[in-house]
Amino acid sequence: MRGVWHFSFTVSDLDRSVAFYRDLLGFELVHTQDQDNAYTRSLVGYPDAVLRIAQLAVPGQPRGVSTHDLELVEYVVPRGAGPGPARHLPGAAHLALTVEDALAEHERLSAAGVRFVSPPNAITAGINAGGYACYFLDPDEITLELVQPPKGRIG
Repeated sequence: MRGVWHFSFTVSDLDRSVAFYRDLLGFELVHTQDQDNAYTRSLVGYPDAVLRIAQLAVPGQPRGVSTHDLELVEYVVPRGAGPGPARHLPGAAHLALTVEDALAEHERLSAAGVRFVSPPNAITAGINAGGYACYFLDPDEITLELVQPPKGRIG
């Protein structure tokens, strides 16, 4: 392994998800493309696959070989239905985002209609004791996490 290229979520509506991650969470849209080719079909294992892709980056983060951090994928063909696995099931994943003030971000995102699993919780044990964390959901019910590290850990 040499590094992480990106992480990816499959979404039901690429435009809606780009708006969520860009406009509400502050990601920068780097690139979009349609993928309707033999390479993509072989890669994803669906012989008729047609995908829409958006690549987004966290502003201000160092760039290595990759130009982006997050890839959003909408399967035009074959279409998926329903949200992915519940948080407690194997295969479920979440993305944790660092913030300076979890309480303020919770308030701002809640006012914009974002659904939260809980308000920010004080972290009382472990390496992040003294910080705050909470889970929230994107438009496809993908679990995301706000993390306010303890004092001295935010750069």
